[in-house]
Amino acid sequence: MVVRAPASTRSPAQADERLLVEAAQKDPARFAELYELHFDRVYLFIARRVGDRDVAEDLTSDVFHKALANLNRFEWRGVPFGAWLLRIAANAVTDRGKRSGRELSFADPPEIATREDMEQVEEGARLFRLVNDLPEDQKQVVVMRFAEQKSIREIADQMRRTEGAVKQLQFRGVENLRARLRSKERAQREQRGTK
Repeated sequence: MVVRAPASTRSPAQADERLLVEAAQKDPARFAELYELHFDRVYLFIARRVGDRDVAEDLTSDVFHKALANLNRFEWRGVPFGAWLLRIAANAVTDRGKRSGRELSFADPPEIATREDMEQVEEGARLFRLVNDLPEDQKQVVVMRFAEQKSIREIADQMRRTEGAVKQLQFRGVENLRARLRSKERAQREQRGTK
């Protein structure tokens, strides 16, 4: 027989997040921990909606500035802090669309509640973290090739390497990411199996 915890019990992650929020409300310098924890999700959420890297970076910065400025207004009501940040992000995207006077590619206001959308954002955030853990040369090539969409030749020129060396670094970086993803998936399956 499977015994389930009561629905009202907070997960350890929610409890940790609440402690981080409370600490940042007392000392704004502690906001950096919340920023690190949520940056990838917020950036990916915005990037998927605006389709422009520079705009996504600007809006992500705006979201965290607004969150820090209004942190003392945040009240813990069982809704994760990350959801509050994504609501700020959705509003920022809507405001940007209205200011630019162009038609937005989604219904006003952008919704954040779809499970599929959140799963894609979470998967992208995990991938960002894995890329950041790659050896520096591999990370640089993967970011330039796939995020900045530069050609092998452009990367080789910028890194002062041969095209063959860049291709090798790209191959190793992608293989490294695949191995890390498989390892994380295996660990998650094992963790679910023990619960």
